[in-house]
Amino acid sequence: MARKSSKSRTRLRFLGVILLIALVAGGWGWWQLHHWLPSRAAYPVQGAEIGQQDGTIDWKALKAIGANFAYLDASASAFARDATFAQNLEDAKAAKLQVGALHRYDPCQPAERQAANFVTVVPRDAAMLPPVVELDMLGDDCPNPVSDAGIESELTTFLNQIETHTGKPAILKLTRRFQHRYKIAARIDRNLWLVGIRFEPDYAGRPWMLWTANSSLESEAGEAPLRWVVVQP
Repeated sequence: MARKSSKSRTRLRFLGVILLIALVAGGWGWWQLHHWLPSRAAYPVQGAEIGQQDGTIDWKALKAIGANFAYLDASASAFARDATFAQNLEDAKAAKLQVGALHRYDPCQPAERQAANFVTVVPRDAAMLPPVVELDMLGDDCPNPVSDAGIESELTTFLNQIETHTGKPAILKLTRRFQHRYKIAARIDRNLWLVGIRFEPDYAGRPWMLWTANSSLESEAGEAPLRWVVVQP
């Protein structure tokens, strides 16, 4: 009986050690996920994507933690607009950050209506960074599915119209699923913004210009976790 009791205690201690290791590893992983930033030596220019979902931003604190720029969510589809864009634009400029605007593209809506939405919200300002078009929604999910050719044609129309407004070539923020579905990086020649938490993304088949390296960065700059972005040196 004594021998069995000793074995049971040994097993319990072993399980306790394993549990402790798992808890420590989990805590370390959580901290890394919410506090990790790419090396400044490797990526000298870094910033954040900011929108209504981020709540109130302390722009001085954002600059203090190393942001050189901010891309601001501006518009989406044909009618949606970020309610914080105008104030964020004013505050980011006051904090001496470079600023750009982002549109979430909707393949279910005509390109002309989406471009009209964007140019109504985003001022024509030569000092702003190139506009960004986020590509995530698929034409297959539309009430009336859009063909691959239709996706490329409408997107090209949209790009031409917003580039005429801003005077700069747009950047395509490609999600993994959009790229895998349409292979758009090989079909439309624009700089790319890819998403790959912690690890550099390579799903576009060619080099990226911007990279969302951490989408859950905890900091004193915002009420919610920030989407942290770096520029290819």
